[in-house]
Amino acid sequence: MKIVGLDTLVFGVDNVTACRQYLLDYGLHEAGDGRFEALDGTAVVIAAADDPALPPARVPHCALRKTVMGVRDPAELEAIAAELAKDREVRRLPDGSIESVDDDGFLLGFQLTVRRPVTLAAEVINATGSPFQRPANQLGVDAAMPLPVRPRTLSHVVYFVPDPARSEAFYARLGFRVVDRFVGMGPFLQPAGTLDHHTHFFITAPEHVKGVEHFTFHFGGPTEVLLNGKHFVEKGYQSFWGPGRHQMGSNWFWYFKSPFGCNMEMDADMDLHDASWQAREWPIAADRSQVFLFAYREAWAPGPDAPPTDGSHA
Repeated sequence: MKIVGLDTLVFGVDNVTACRQYLLDYGLHEAGDGRFEALDGTAVVIAAADDPALPPARVPHCALRKTVMGVRDPAELEAIAAELAKDREVRRLPDGSIESVDDDGFLLGFQLTVRRPVTLAAEVINATGSPFQRPANQLGVDAAMPLPVRPRTLSHVVYFVPDPARSEAFYARLGFRVVDRFVGMGPFLQPAGTLDHHTHFFITAPEHVKGVEHFTFHFGGPTEVLLNGKHFVEKGYQSFWGPGRHQMGSNWFWYFKSPFGCNMEMDADMDLHDASWQAREWPIAADRSQVFLFAYREAWAPGPDAPPTDGSHA
């Protein structure tokens, strides 16, 4: 079964207005009917928590109502349906998608993917000793870049679950494999239809905490993450963690508090792994979680009256 990744996350929220503005400021495109899309068509969908059109809330205190994953081929969809039907109900919806529930109670959807091709250059660098990636007179930064930056695709979702081993076993039935693992915390899982380091990560937590820790979209490079994050802070949103760069996955990151009852990340430049990759197993520790971590501060310019740069000024 070759799931290509996340297509849509569906949320039932208490404040639709705040969530709508948050997603617009993040850089998603409002496509109608509560749908906010990245450049490739992957999306977040929001509706009022009491909207009868939403799937019912299954996990207490969790706004995520449904996680929809995409496949490329109808045969893959049938294979998923057959596997899940061995021990649970599988519903076929009028749009051709299927729906079921994982072992943690999260509602899952599977469909022919909505992803459309995106052809855009990635961020490139010039470095002494390597062939130049950016030719003479082509600028690396455009001060007039429109903000917010449009994210390219829905990247991954992270769940709090009481038994990550049980979660891992369920997703292995759907063709997911462990790419890396934080011992005592949980696995990073990659479906068979992508090379991305992970689309799912599970964190050990008590049953009453079960829910979503964060979700994120991929941007075109670290400059986009930093520029968009700076824009986000200046809009008044609260930075939670970052900016920095992870070790597991190598992705640049910046996390923010959100009105979805979980964090939302901006990320870029994730590692790609094929079947030859040997999963690492590391104990969770601060120096394993990131290779470096910054903190936002107001912009400044050097000059005779400039404050010191060591953080010692008031």
